[in-house]
Amino acid sequence: MAKPLVQATGRRKSSVARVRLYQGSGQITLNGRTLDDYFPHAALRQRVLEPLRAVEAESQYDVVAKIEGGGTTGQAGAIRLGLSRALLQLDPTWRTRLKKAG
Repeated sequence: MAKPLVQATGRRKSSVARVRLYQGSGQITLNGRTLDDYFPHAALRQRVLEPLRAVEAESQYDVVAKIEGGGTTGQAGAIRLGLSRALLQLDPTWRTRLKKAG
């Protein structure tokens, strides 16, 4: 696999997510599984995708994340934070949009 554009870590409760962004088409892989397979509940999938939607970059980057510890809600929150941090490394001007989205 190609070298990632950026990497970031997100933590929530007892969950830790190491997120890598690659130039791509919007595929999301979590611990080797697809987003739909890893999070069967739509609310958790929405939470993971919020940072990409806030900056309108859903189909520009592929996301690969390794998640450890905690439950599904904490893991979704950790991925969300890691993804936000990675996006900020790519373009710091997105900070206001991401802050507004929570």
